[in-house]
Amino acid sequence: MTAQDSATLPVAVAPRTSSTPGTALAALGVLSFSFSFPATAWALTGFGPWTATGLRGALAGVLAVLYLVAVRAPLPTRRQWPGLLVVSAGCVLGFPLLTTLALRMSSTAHSAVVIGMLPLATAVFAAWRTGRRPSRAFWGAALAGAAAVIAFTLLQSHGRPTVADLYLFVALLICAAGYAEGGRLSRDLPGAQVIAWAVVAALPATVLTSALALPAEPVHLGAKALTGLAYTAAVSQFGGFVLWYRGMAAIGVPQASQLQLAQPLLTLVWAVLLLGEDLPAAAPVTAVVVLVCIAVTQRART
Repeated sequence: MTAQDSATLPVAVAPRTSSTPGTALAALGVLSFSFSFPATAWALTGFGPWTATGLRGALAGVLAVLYLVAVRAPLPTRRQWPGLLVVSAGCVLGFPLLTTLALRMSSTAHSAVVIGMLPLATAVFAAWRTGRRPSRAFWGAALAGAAAVIAFTLLQSHGRPTVADLYLFVALLICAAGYAEGGRLSRDLPGAQVIAWAVVAALPATVLTSALALPAEPVHLGAKALTGLAYTAAVSQFGGFVLWYRGMAAIGVPQASQLQLAQPLLTLVWAVLLLGEDLPAAAPVTAVVVLVCIAVTQRART
């Protein structure tokens, strides 16, 4: 990432690296996140939602502490902490808990609606926080892609919003704020340190949640449950964010966020292969629409 000094150039004028490596890093982050819902579903076979969320954050916190000690990372500056707390609240606490609760009542395929709306919400938060104004072509393609994914996922549930939909809607809003703030912070703080400090900041909450939930919720240890928990902690909560924030810092938050339009479709593939869910017939058509929208957003100028 860029230099750690908080006095570096503002986001709007900071120098950028080549867009190809940045796009590749952001795409790898999306690929990592696409396994998160199936992995969470696996974790729920052995843990309750509060236990799974608490342990996910606590284990990720251990990894984050080890990383920060290994690289001898300096403490964030006072001006960086408010943004880190937004990342912590949105990406470490709120989004994992709300989506885990939703997955208890909804299928993995339907829950992917939150990912379909997330890129647009992230772009809106990013434009508000950084003052950048993407072009009309960018917004048009982003809206079209989000609409295609939303229509696809709602079609699978016959258009009937549920309590799970409410969880997902709130989750996408707070996660979008965390994504945008993390992308902004990654301009003057290494992306790995952004998510590491955010996870560490959430440790008191995640450790307390684990301590209270473990005796209150049933635990059935199994290979799937442990694998799912390990993945959500090591990759969904830490490793994937390292790639994601590095990519966003290189190519910009709005453009990187649009790569996530492909995430629901990837999640559907894993849902079929890993969870045995049926692949909807409309998936190939939606995939083509989404890929076209991604191509447009990546070429549109801000």
